[in-house]
Amino acid sequence: MKNLLLENVEYKIETTSFGVWRRFLYPNGAYFAEFKSTVTFFGLPLLHYTHGKCPETGRRIIAKGVVAIGRLATGILAIGHASFGVIAIGQLGLGLLLGLGQGATGLYAIGQVAVGLMFGLGQIATGEIAIGQVAYGKYVLAQSGYGD
Repeated sequence: MKNLLLENVEYKIETTSFGVWRRFLYPNGAYFAEFKSTVTFFGLPLLHYTHGKCPETGRRIIAKGVVAIGRLATGILAIGHASFGVIAIGQLGLGLLLGLGQGATGLYAIGQVAVGLMFGLGQIATGEIAIGQVAYGKYVLAQSGYGD
């Protein structure tokens, strides 16, 4: 089998009124897709979506946008396995305001491990108000907790 990283990549490019799709189907059936909206906000696309590994680099592209959706995502609203943003939703949700996921951080955090500053809800939780099996904070509701 040829090394596709050494070849010119011929994407299927589809332009819509909202943005541009870039797609590629590998010979083994794996699929790569990327969508970027043409509307921008402070230089970031309004919506950026990624799926699969980029055929040019062999790596995943980080979705960066106001709304970012992909395995790796960063934006104001970030949705992905590992996400970072003002509001982050994913297995690892590192949010500034809200984190939602198995591992979550933020001012408010909800997840299995929730590290929140104001509020944490999860099996292991921290925050001024913390609710969980194991919790640490000022006001705590837990099986095993440390707080007032």
